[in-house]
Amino acid sequence: MADRTGREAVAAVWRIESARIVGALARYTGDFALAEDLAQEALAEALVTWPREGVPRNPAGWLLTVGKRRAIDSFRRRSALDERYAALAHELGEGGAASGGAPAEPAEDVLWDPDQIDDDVLALMFISCHPVLAREARIALTLRVVGGLTSDEIAKAFLVPTATVQARITRAKKTLAAARVPFAAPSAEQRRERLGSVLNVVYLIFTEGSTASSGDDLIRLDLASEAQRLARVLAHLVPDEPEANGLLALLELTAARFPARTAPDGTPVLLEQQDRRRWDRAAIRRGRAALAAAERLGRGLGAYGLQAAIAECHAVAASVEETNWERVVLLYEALGRLAPSPVVDLNRAVAVSMAHGPAAALPIVDELVAAGALANSHLLPSVRGELLTRLGRADEARTELENAVRLCANERERSVLTGKLAALG
Repeated sequence: MADRTGREAVAAVWRIESARIVGALARYTGDFALAEDLAQEALAEALVTWPREGVPRNPAGWLLTVGKRRAIDSFRRRSALDERYAALAHELGEGGAASGGAPAEPAEDVLWDPDQIDDDVLALMFISCHPVLAREARIALTLRVVGGLTSDEIAKAFLVPTATVQARITRAKKTLAAARVPFAAPSAEQRRERLGSVLNVVYLIFTEGSTASSGDDLIRLDLASEAQRLARVLAHLVPDEPEANGLLALLELTAARFPARTAPDGTPVLLEQQDRRRWDRAAIRRGRAALAAAERLGRGLGAYGLQAAIAECHAVAASVEETNWERVVLLYEALGRLAPSPVVDLNRAVAVSMAHGPAAALPIVDELVAAGALANSHLLPSVRGELLTRLGRADEARTELENAVRLCANERERSVLTGKLAALG
């Protein structure tokens, strides 16, 4: 029992704090790749120690202390007892962590203030989004190291094979090491150069959190909440960037619906069945304020701002029927021109079906099928199955929903699809 409890505690702490631990170790060592290795070594030690000796009072601090101790050991092995080693050893104090044995209990403030701008996680994101890396490599690496997403989850986000993502991450680490990229907060100019990639990463982390690509839970609040926190920091860091405000608006308005998206047993609740009284009105107000801030900058809404405007249409409507679907369609059309993607076209088809009926939306979906888009995703057959159901074409709808069930990796979403399939008889 203690063994299982200890392992569960390790998994929980790592899921929540891994990015901050890697970021702190990267700041201490100045070496991105080494920092991740040290964090993994600390994790391995925790998997052995915690089940045997109990969970420490400050679990994240314990992992950070072990990582720093391993850093000192690494410098020793390389005969590099320079100022970095001296500074690290001094910081560890006289608790004996550098001399072997269990690390001393860290002080309560050994980590960081999560609301500070000079955030280790944020700095880590800007480093891993360095322009020396290709765009796909930047995002994949950051999602893995900062977001804590698995290679499978990242592959689903990119709609590519898992092996492709793993290769990108490996190459990215080697490139950063070869380029001797330092762990240092970028200048204001550098931040703006990398902002697009960083915003994209925060968006993808939130997307995985709001609708998990696999597993037993529909929503991963740990990922979604961290993405919201980072979006607030970014909007404060670059308040004159419309897309920083647009992203924050999108995340706040989307997260506002979380309390009503699942039943007490975790079962998903579809939009038309949600109790809108449970929506987080404070989050809606924050989201609308951020969207207004983006609009006030006078440069037009970008891709995140347009998605936030769509989310606002849902947030202010009293019901699905009273939603301004015509405006939603127009916003998706604008989004499709600005940031074309099969997912945008699929969402536009859903909006068209609500505004003009399923017969008007089906040709849009059929075009995606003919183009081979979203071939490995359950989203396309699930939407097509829904449209065919509404058109009374039950046999075709059944085939599509069966395909959607087969492709869906999230247990909760699969249960919804299975229910729709059963309803066809």
